[in-house]
Amino acid sequence: MRTILTTLGTGRARSLGAALTALLAAAVAVGAPFYFAPFQVFQLTMVLLYAVALAGLNLLVGFGGQISLGHGAFFAAGAYTAAVMLDRYDSAHLATLPVAAAGCFLLGLGFGVPALRLSGLYLALVTLSFAVFLPPLLKRLEPVTGGSMGLTVDKLQPPAWSGLAEDQWMYLVVLAVTAVALLLARNLLRSRVGRALLALRDNESAAEVMGVRLSLHKTLAFAWSAMFAGVAGCLYTWVIGFVSPDSFSFVLSITLLAGLVVGGLASLYGPLLGAAFVMYVPSVAQDVSDAAPGVVFGLLIIAVMFVAPTGLAGLAGRARDAATRRLTRTAPAAGRTPGPAPTTAPAADPAPADAEPVGAPPRTEKE
Repeated sequence: MRTILTTLGTGRARSLGAALTALLAAAVAVGAPFYFAPFQVFQLTMVLLYAVALAGLNLLVGFGGQISLGHGAFFAAGAYTAAVMLDRYDSAHLATLPVAAAGCFLLGLGFGVPALRLSGLYLALVTLSFAVFLPPLLKRLEPVTGGSMGLTVDKLQPPAWSGLAEDQWMYLVVLAVTAVALLLARNLLRSRVGRALLALRDNESAAEVMGVRLSLHKTLAFAWSAMFAGVAGCLYTWVIGFVSPDSFSFVLSITLLAGLVVGGLASLYGPLLGAAFVMYVPSVAQDVSDAAPGVVFGLLIIAVMFVAPTGLAGLAGRARDAATRRLTRTAPAAGRTPGPAPTTAPAADPAPADAEPVGAPPRTEKE
């Protein structure tokens, strides 16, 4: 490691380490469905689709600085769009994905209009109301949504040439969609839109002075966030094969927001860690206490926030930076070659006792 830091420098060594980590993570992710049991593969699939939803929420809350408690409603909109297309129109599964994404993007674009005049708790209250009234509305639209009974649709089946089981094929498809979604979110944040969102989050007045259009980017933040949630909802329909209004209560919105905060706001890896928290911690809480799993879930959130105030992604980042700083301090400076040891001049012989001082007149014989 010291040799790598010396040869490449700290910046290049970090880039190389990130590339190797990404390749290793990709290899582990692709090989996971062939190693774990079907139920565990199902859980990993749910983690991936929740990560897509949290990536969209991260754009709005983490990078945009807006507060949304209605993300579960956009999730439900995407899920019902796919379910209605599959049940009523016998559409292909892959055809439902772009329709759900586009429909939720337009829905978020229209819902982003209140964000132009509201902020903080007022905006949170409006988004929460959207998540509260959507389930009863879905129950009322029984001819389309199936009412309280919901809709049962066929799951995505593997093609014959793949030779894969249903859970393995579903996992790989969801993994591919998740990778594209996370890459899109990463590129979006590195574009002009992402820089505008960061400027709005830090200081709206300064951003407006610099030429950032507040109305446009606030609305786009809601639209992009809703689109990611719609894609995640569509994947949910593919995986579960059933949707009902009770599956998308306002508790889902609160859970998604809690998962994002635990995973890490304004972090590219936070949605993945938050999705794992959303998927696994409730089951752990249920195993700990059948009577009060919500209490255990809340206590676990408090414990994580106490240990990692900036989220799990921030905790991992601090550990990585500390290890890099320690290696940098111990590694020799790049480009410096050890030279010969400095030599000291030989000590002069001591002057004899009767030596004449410099500048003294010559002594005579008499002296």
